Amino acid sequence: MKNVLLVKYGEIAMRGKNRYLIENQLIWSIIKRLEPYNGYRVYKEQGRLLVVNEVGEFDYDTVIPIVTKILGVTAVCPGIEFEDQSIESLRKHALAHFKEHYPNGGVSFKVVTRRSDKRYPMTGNEISADVGGYILHNIDNLTVDVHNPEVKLMVELRNNAYVYSKLIKAYGGLPYGSSGRATVLMSGGIDSPVAAFLTAKRGVEIEAVYFDSPPYTSERAKQKVFDLAEQLAKYTGSLKLYVVPFTETQLKIYENTPPEKMTILLKRAMLKAAQKVAENSKSMALVTGDSIGQVASQTMEAIMAIDPAATIPVLRPLCAMDKQEIVNVAVDIGTYDISIRPYEDCCTVFVAKHPETKPKKSIIEAIERKIEGLDELIAKAVEDAKIVEF
Repeated sequence: MKNVLLVKYGEIAMRGKNRYLIENQLIWSIIKRLEPYNGYRVYKEQGRLLVVNEVGEFDYDTVIPIVTKILGVTAVCPGIEFEDQSIESLRKHALAHFKEHYPNGGVSFKVVTRRSDKRYPMTGNEISADVGGYILHNIDNLTVDVHNPEVKLMVELRNNAYVYSKLIKAYGGLPYGSSGRATVLMSGGIDSPVAAFLTAKRGVEIEAVYFDSPPYTSERAKQKVFDLAEQLAKYTGSLKLYVVPFTETQLKIYENTPPEKMTILLKRAMLKAAQKVAENSKSMALVTGDSIGQVASQTMEAIMAIDPAATIPVLRPLCAMDKQEIVNVAVDIGTYDISIRPYEDCCTVFVAKHPETKPKKSIIEAIERKIEGLDELIAKAVEDAKIVEF
């Protein structure tokens, strides 16, 4: 008998011929995260991924928080694995597991059995009744509840037998890196880190761009973005952040644009710069934290005026979410407390008091064409960008 961690995944199981590739991507992600810890091995068995420690004790307190943050994992179950699948062995190991986790009883339970080999001499229901009766007879203060039990003891018969009773939920989605690459425009606010996380959750490898505007933005504002990138890297494994010096570009727009149209021109410049970064790193799309109607630059009319600045897709994972839904995700993934630090970013410093909510694309483009040297400033800013890796 040995301790194991059963790793469950959802959408991957519905994939067709490419399923094995996505499964292998998830296995690689788990191996990579557990690499600093000695002795852990990951392998696949009949639609399950298993994590074992081949050199020592299984440290669940260390491993579970790591694996539940790996995108593509829906849940993990700490349990035991053993070879002997006789009913006597199932009784013994199920009782030992129950006594270890619920030594004082005081809970309602039921046993659920799954068997891949239908030649086994007992049905799943017969095994469940037998094992459940054995546990009930040997532990005091237990009750059986087949409809809403506090403890669901799982018995699985595959190549080996497995017993577990705790299911710890993870984030689900697709394995990181299985769906191409995208570049996220990161401001330091609440929205863009959530957009980055949700994009990564769909299997997209992400990198981020931050537009630095000293002296109008402080070092503390930049550090906030660094801390956000570091937090996101707990889910993605690593994250590359491009810090683009944008002061000259923003001042050029500020000096040559009517105040009410400045935000739209600024966002177009950011898209152009982000696309240059994306093209250099072979990203296939840009990602923003826009939510339709949340602010003046996120109306449908504004989006129509901004998006043509980029020639690659602009993804908006938050487009149909309200602010509270976004905040809830930010709290869950640990970015909210970082995002609300009171340091202004470039998007809040250079903003008009009364920005236009229904800009015309043709007028915006006409103003942009008259700003002499703007494209050269954007190109130079990208060329001078610094890369920080987390």
